[in-house]
Amino acid sequence: MRAVIVDYESGNLHSAEKAFQRMAAETGGGSVTVTADPETLADATHIVLPGDGAFPACRRALDAVPGMVEALTEQVIGRGKPFLGICVGMQLLADIGREYADTPGLGWIGGEVVRIVPGTVALKVPHMGWNDLVIDRGHPVLAGIATGDHAYFVHSYHFVPADPVHLLAHADYGGPRAAIVGRNNIVGTQFHPEKSQATGLRLIGNFLHWRP
Repeated sequence: MRAVIVDYESGNLHSAEKAFQRMAAETGGGSVTVTADPETLADATHIVLPGDGAFPACRRALDAVPGMVEALTEQVIGRGKPFLGICVGMQLLADIGREYADTPGLGWIGGEVVRIVPGTVALKVPHMGWNDLVIDRGHPVLAGIATGDHAYFVHSYHFVPADPVHLLAHADYGGPRAAIVGRNNIVGTQFHPEKSQATGLRLIGNFLHWRP
């Protein structure tokens, strides 16, 4: 097994790499490589796309790596390799992001990314800190994770799936906010599993052993 974390200068790569390497070592999950080389994805068994910052900036940064979007599409959509998007890496799965300017996403899971409107001044935007997960649908990457387990969020925009069946878990922050989405061989977490202690590490370990 070989997990590849995509480096397009838009993610918290150091923390993510450490967390994935730890769980790979603890669970026999193979090797972990961080790379900006699209050709490396051909040898990957699992692919991870992190992302920090604004949706348009992350999309531009991903497009700026020659051949990366094409390689991701070939390996994830064409060959069905397990894929995990983290934070904005998860949001990029949508059809469109509406942060600052309407920006096309990858379109791998139908939906849009819109600003959080909590409806009360008591809840600040960005949504930042620990929140309980509410599990909506079972999934192999959620093995051992239950409603009430905590995860760490930092975001001002949230993913609204077009089809509710693609919502695997949510968090309540002035209303339900997608925490985990998934379809076929693709999953994405709005929270940062590498910063979510036991819950996040368990999800990473599950992902490394997931065979859709």
